[in-house]
Amino acid sequence: MNSILLAVAMPIISMTTYLILYNPSVRDVVTGTDSNGETSGGFGPNQVSTLLGLGIFVFVSRSIMQSKNINTLLVNLALAAIISFRAIVTFSRGGVYTAIFMIFLFFGSIYTRFNYRAKVKLNYFMIAIVICAGLLWYYSLMQTNGLIGNRYSNQDAAGRVKESKLTGRGELIGTELKLFYENPIFGVGVGKSIEIREQETGINAASHNELTRLLAEHGSLGILMLLILFVTPIFLHLDNRENFFMFPILFFWLLTINHAAMRIAAPSFIYSLSLLKVYIVKPPAVAKEA
Repeated sequence: MNSILLAVAMPIISMTTYLILYNPSVRDVVTGTDSNGETSGGFGPNQVSTLLGLGIFVFVSRSIMQSKNINTLLVNLALAAIISFRAIVTFSRGGVYTAIFMIFLFFGSIYTRFNYRAKVKLNYFMIAIVICAGLLWYYSLMQTNGLIGNRYSNQDAAGRVKESKLTGRGELIGTELKLFYENPIFGVGVGKSIEIREQETGINAASHNELTRLLAEHGSLGILMLLILFVTPIFLHLDNRENFFMFPILFFWLLTINHAAMRIAAPSFIYSLSLLKVYIVKPPAVAKEA
């Protein structure tokens, strides 16, 4: 499982390197509190933030599970810190919030399985993570002239509180819920929510929220789909306690489709990992020479 997640994270390192080369000076391009295409390498900030958030989780988890010496630990933490900074300055909050939630779930999953000595070490590690996160946030504030603080406080560049925290998604969610209320059994049909929304509101935009889209287009069957997807990994986990990553992976999928729908393949692939049976097999003891 660690190897699979590392394979996922390697392209994220490449993407982070590209972001740094594309935009080496964050201070020069940040002028407001909207999602920033320049700091996202010219790509969609929401999608870039999602992948960077996944990278943060992978390298924080590897700091605990796969750092056999201090050098490896420092490399993993350095990668997590660099990716975290680039995720923050995309000004897209979804990926950052998702990463934080995944890390908390991962700590909770492994904490209950550790012995007392390991728990003490994990406590120190969590304190170190919080301190590093605070320093990283302070550095981000400096590089963005404080605007990133406004963004996470739901304020504009002038410090005025915005009416909504959903950055335009609220109207899309509202139209989809309206379609569900009007067609609660079978919904309006696959792909029809975009057409109907454009006819009624003039907005030609795909949904950012896979949950409300399923309700609008599939009705009660959409609720059934979501229940199957959410409950199945939990049910399998009852007989699969060695998969420490199950809950973080499951909620990465759930939170990501809640703010970025299925615009990239990451949620579906990462979700599939929550269904795997994971066994911890101790290596066979080496026979001592006579």
